[in-house]
Amino acid sequence: MQIVIVGKNLWIMYDQIIDKDNKDSALSLSKGKANPVMVNTNFKVKKRRELSADEYLQGIISGNRTILSRAITLIESSLYADGLLAQKVIEKCLPYSGGSVRLGITGVPGVGKSTFIEALGKMLTADNHKVAVLAIDPSSQRSKGSILGDKTRMEELSQDSNAFIRPSPSAGSLGGVARKTREIIILCEAAGFDVVIIETVGVGQSEVLAHSMVDFFLLLQLANAGDELQGIKRGIMEMADAIAVNKAEGKMKEISEIAAANYRNALHLFPMNENGWSPRVYTCSSYTKEGIKEVWDCVMDFVALTKQNGYFYKNRNEQNLRILDESIKQSLLDNFYNNETIKKELAVAKDDVLDNRMSAYIIAQNLIDKYFKSLV
Repeated sequence: MQIVIVGKNLWIMYDQIIDKDNKDSALSLSKGKANPVMVNTNFKVKKRRELSADEYLQGIISGNRTILSRAITLIESSLYADGLLAQKVIEKCLPYSGGSVRLGITGVPGVGKSTFIEALGKMLTADNHKVAVLAIDPSSQRSKGSILGDKTRMEELSQDSNAFIRPSPSAGSLGGVARKTREIIILCEAAGFDVVIIETVGVGQSEVLAHSMVDFFLLLQLANAGDELQGIKRGIMEMADAIAVNKAEGKMKEISEIAAANYRNALHLFPMNENGWSPRVYTCSSYTKEGIKEVWDCVMDFVALTKQNGYFYKNRNEQNLRILDESIKQSLLDNFYNNETIKKELAVAKDDVLDNRMSAYIIAQNLIDKYFKSLV
């Protein structure tokens, strides 16, 4: 005999409720049925056919978004075989690249970078430009994952047939700029995009790396967001080709104009740039779209001036040489850590460092010496 609880305080005997023998009773027990199988056992995952470098090229230059996305995924892959194929794809795309205006946009989190890019992108696509947005999302140091949610913040632009938005994880690279961004720019240019916008994380050293891969560098600022001197620091101000005080609408419009005047005064203290360009300051609103066209006109003025005086091409050449230098360093670093001798010695070396048995500098030099001996 069992006891069940009905309601809060009423206790009733189980056998008094259930009439086991009377099948016509509403309280009789019925034999249950087994749950149906929820998984389709006949379903098979169809593996996508691997594409050759030539097939990737033809798909990219013909404007196939699916193949472009697959090529970018190939570049971002950490697999060795994918890396080899990716380099072949990039090499084939190089002759079709270089025809875009590369625009870097940075600013502190919350300044409205994504909203500004959507407003600018919609204006450009309406003027028959093809816009690619490479949005760098910060990767978690704990989980190593990224939200990659920029498409949700640029909902209208993401549905535009003349726009392509690709969020990429920073993957722990310095300052939050994805290591493969330069190569992705080449693919986007080969696909016919004449404006490539790079949105940085906006923290740390991301501005430095973004500046090294773009033609024009735009700094977005907010008015009345704390100590104004925080926005007038020499490092970031020297890199900016223009400053736009964003969210200048409603009651903030007048305050934004005052902030813009302060930035103009600060820029006068800096020496003339090598490219002969004097940085400009604007106010804009991604909400009302005021000032967006003026910012783009500024970009076009900069491109016209630097192409005329030759700095545009000089800057592109310096960027290519920097890519060469960084590629050599990265290749040597990968080769060092993948060396079998180093793999065996590294665990012991780390223990020696942690136990303070030897200086980390001496151990590093010993490992380098053993690496070069293993190559002989």
